[in-house]
Amino acid sequence: MLASSGAQRLNERFLKYLVALGAGFMLAAIFIEIVPETVSLWTEGQTGKTAAEAVLGPMTLLLAGYLLIQLFEHTIAPHFHFGAETHPESVIRPSAAYTAIGGLLIHTLFDGVSIATAFLVNNKVGLLVFIAILLHKVPEGFTVASIMLASGRSAQKARIASLAIGAATIAGVVGVALLRNRISSAVAYALPFSAGVTLYVAASDLIPEVNHKEEKNPLVSVVVFGGVALFYLLHRVIEG
Repeated sequence: MLASSGAQRLNERFLKYLVALGAGFMLAAIFIEIVPETVSLWTEGQTGKTAAEAVLGPMTLLLAGYLLIQLFEHTIAPHFHFGAETHPESVIRPSAAYTAIGGLLIHTLFDGVSIATAFLVNNKVGLLVFIAILLHKVPEGFTVASIMLASGRSAQKARIASLAIGAATIAGVVGVALLRNRISSAVAYALPFSAGVTLYVAASDLIPEVNHKEEKNPLVSVVVFGGVALFYLLHRVIEG
C-alpha cells in the first residue's frame, strides 16, 4: 500500500511538470512557428494595407478553432477538467462521462489534423507541432481514465477510453494523409484553424492547470518557461 501510494504521488508530480512543460512548448509553437507560417501563406506577394487585410481571414479561422473546442469541452461536454485530477468513485453520471469522452474525441481528432496539416506545410513545422501535442497526451490519458472511473466504469473500460482518445488522434492524421491530394490547397485554411484548437489546449486547459498546481509548488510555473526554452532549442537544432 505504501509503495502504491508513493508511486501515485510520483506519477502526479511527474504529470504536473509534464503539463507545465507542454503548455510552454505549445504556446511557443503557436506564436513563434504556426502563426508566422500562416501569415506568410496568406500574405505571399502582398504588401501594405492589402497584406494587413489578408490576415483577417486566418485570424478568424484561428478564433473559430479556439471557440469550437470551447463548445465541445464546456457546452456539449460540460464535465471536463484537464490534468491528473482524480474523482471519488461514482460521482459522475455515466451519461455525463460519455459526453465528456465524446468531446475529448473531437478534440483529439483535431490534434491529429493539426499534426498532419503542419507536416503538409513543411517537416520542421510538422515535427514541432507533433512534439507539442505529444507532450499533453499523457496527462490527457489520465484525465480520460479519471472521468471513466468516477462514473463507476471498470478499469478495463477506462483503458479502452484512453486508447480511443489515442486512436482519434491517429484517425485525424490518417484522414488528412488520405485526402492529401484533395486538401493540399486548403492547408492555408486548415493551419490557422488547427492553431486555434492547439491554442485552446495550451491557454485554456494546460495553463489553468499549471496555475492551480502553482499554489502548492511555485516551481511548476517555472517549468512553463522551460517548455518555451525547449521549443527554441529544438527549433535551432532542426534548422541546423
